[in-house]
Amino acid sequence: MKLIIDIGNTKVKLALFLDKELIRQEAIEKISKEEINNFCSNESYVSSIVSSVRDLSKYEIELLSDIGAIILNKDTPIPISSNYLSMQTLGSDRIAGVVGATMRFPKKNIWVFDAGTCLTMDFVDEHKIYHGGRISPGINMRFTALNKFTDKLPLVQIEDKAKFIGNDTNSSIISGVQNGIVDEVNTLLSEYTKQNNDFVVIFTGGDCFFFEKALKISIFADPFLVLRGLNEILDFNE
Repeated sequence: MKLIIDIGNTKVKLALFLDKELIRQEAIEKISKEEINNFCSNESYVSSIVSSVRDLSKYEIELLSDIGAIILNKDTPIPISSNYLSMQTLGSDRIAGVVGATMRFPKKNIWVFDAGTCLTMDFVDEHKIYHGGRISPGINMRFTALNKFTDKLPLVQIEDKAKFIGNDTNSSIISGVQNGIVDEVNTLLSEYTKQNNDFVVIFTGGDCFFFEKALKISIFADPFLVLRGLNEILDFNE
């Protein structure tokens, strides 16, 4: 059994894997010894790995050291190659997502979209070479920015469907944010198709199922892709 920890901007995801199989997962507010013990219950694990998109506190570093966890960083061996110029600044969640995608779709060109706090778009080719991608605000960040940086625009929530033309302030914001982010994805994929139309599209992150419904192309949605990628990296280091 292996313990996988993914520390994001808003949540911490815990997972237990038995070989390649995801046995259990849970999202918590913050990591602590008590939360880990409660999550693992009576299960014992032999190894652990951690990905974090933010700087860890002294307490978190000590806790992770106590459980013998590998903290994924630029020096951690990974089972893919990279042409990215600044690996020291590349988010560990992006690395893990790409690794998870290559394990799921070997020998495929893949666009990996992580729809969370940010929308990250990463490309890895059929030879497991990572090339980089794009980062832009996620759906909720766009809604929040419109509310925070204006005097009168309200904070609205994501809806299943967005009007093409909003007929009041709320529906106009929803139309702009939701249709805008979908158009952004469609434009990227349309432009890439001009170079190569043999590729797979996979979405992960908290808003992955929004895109599964909104996009008119075939995609794969896996909310646990980063956890699977971390499990693969852990196996690669054992």
